[in-house]
Amino acid sequence: MTPNPASGEQHWIRFGAYEACVASVGATLRSLTEQGRDLIVPFDADEIRPGMRGAVLAPWPNRVADGRYVFDGVAHQLPINEPERANAAHGLVAWLSFDLVDRTVSALKLETTIQPQPGYPWRVRVRVEFELGSWGLRQRIRATNESESEAPIGLGGHPYVVAGPVGPGAVDDWSLELPATEVMLVSADRLLPVGIADVTLHDGGSLDFRVGRTICGTVINHAFTSLRAGADGRAHVRVSSGDRGIDIACDPSVDWVQVYTAESFTSDSNRHALAVEPMTCPPDALNNGRDLRVLRPGGSTHIEWTIGVFAQDGPRHVCGA
Repeated sequence: MTPNPASGEQHWIRFGAYEACVASVGATLRSLTEQGRDLIVPFDADEIRPGMRGAVLAPWPNRVADGRYVFDGVAHQLPINEPERANAAHGLVAWLSFDLVDRTVSALKLETTIQPQPGYPWRVRVRVEFELGSWGLRQRIRATNESESEAPIGLGGHPYVVAGPVGPGAVDDWSLELPATEVMLVSADRLLPVGIADVTLHDGGSLDFRVGRTICGTVINHAFTSLRAGADGRAHVRVSSGDRGIDIACDPSVDWVQVYTAESFTSDSNRHALAVEPMTCPPDALNNGRDLRVLRPGGSTHIEWTIGVFAQDGPRHVCGA
């Protein structure tokens, strides 16, 4: 029997010019292309997923301070998996194997179950659906509480999108359009929330990307909210270079978007791509309670977004102009 590669079983789907591969470990979006062009940073099938690249985030996205929180009067301690900052980061499913539930040529459904455990004593079933169409890739994450008591939940995804060639400093020349009016400010050392600010007022508007502009040297590792929806009812985050770009269209189930300029400080990956992470809640929501969803026994919640291409028109802002 041939063993699966390091990232698990490989599931390919195709529609028109779009092609995607989802790995069973973490229900990870391992690659997504349009006409053979990468829309996200891919990785090899037999490679341990680099960080959270393309992973599903549940039952919380982002960070929990010290891995500690209190829910319904009971204190809980999660494992610390970000020891350099003493945080519990990005949930409990990133390294779980997801089982195939259903598939067609252009769509598939994968599922796993979070079992009751120290720090999170609830059983939650997580189903992830991927579908390719003329819009690109639609991803939907649904969580169902199979416990006998209420469970706190947060959901998200972690794609690193690319608008041009990937390499050190690549994001500096890409344009970002982000229709958010508020940003969560975080501490420099632990990336934990310290407040909410209007994007027009904080730091001279350096994090105001409501009108698309070149990222230049801006350092971003923030969660944005108060998203303005377009005519189709979805908030569109757009990353572009030249005459084409990537559109991340956020369903109303998306209340927050984390944007990260990949400050890794290594020669091959520093600012090489832009993480655009749709989320239901902000960092440390298990403690601050902001937009934290609570599932009754048998209850479900979901988050949904699409990633596709769009044609860029009009002049581009140039750094220093």
